[in-house]
Amino acid sequence: MVNLSGKTALVTGASRGIGRASALALAEGGAQVLVHYGRGKAEAESVVAEIHNGGGRAEAVASDLAAPDGAHILARQVRDIVGDRLDILVANAGVAKSANIEDTTVEDFDRLFAVNVRSPFFVIQQTLPILGNGSSIIFISSLGARAVVGALAAYAATKGAIDTLVKHFAAALGPRGIRVNAVAPGIVDTDMSNFAKTDAGQKYALNMQALQRLARPEDIGPVVAFLASDDARWITGDTVRVDGGSKL
Repeated sequence: MVNLSGKTALVTGASRGIGRASALALAEGGAQVLVHYGRGKAEAESVVAEIHNGGGRAEAVASDLAAPDGAHILARQVRDIVGDRLDILVANAGVAKSANIEDTTVEDFDRLFAVNVRSPFFVIQQTLPILGNGSSIIFISSLGARAVVGALAAYAATKGAIDTLVKHFAAALGPRGIRVNAVAPGIVDTDMSNFAKTDAGQKYALNMQALQRLARPEDIGPVVAFLASDDARWITGDTVRVDGGSKL
């Protein structure tokens, strides 16, 4: 188990899926966790309750990250709660849209980039004053950023942008002692990947994986916690594949 005692963490989109698993893993390591949600208030409060029941510290914070000022609103809430010290920022909140090129609308495209790219950029920008030496920023990328997986061109483009931001942010923030990395899952059994709950979807996933089972959020969260910890102190600017050997 990683040691995150005394650290403060924000996980965006933490009410379910990989965000929830990441929040729980960080809390298990001893961090105080701010559980962000957009619409899933009950689910976020359930995550907070689970952390409290395990003896940890957590609080739910709400903001619509699709809105132009959503990241700024969230950052203000974070500063009000943690003061001048945020040690871990997990930029997990995201949306997906399966559509071929012909069927992708401008509204779909803009929402994908607003939530998946614009919001983490500005959440980080707005929390930079309280991210100090030794802090860790972790983006959630995707297998789709490096390989074709279904009809996800616009979504995949957002994750390609994330992999680029990782390198630029790592270079810019390294002198301040802030590490920046990403975790790139493959197909994970979450609400965002409902197709994988079907027999055809599971067959598709397993046919491209070395490990022959469907990934769960709990397979991803501990890797996020590791990257947030001092055990990963010499890792920055990297995207870590956590995909069961997909598309080898």
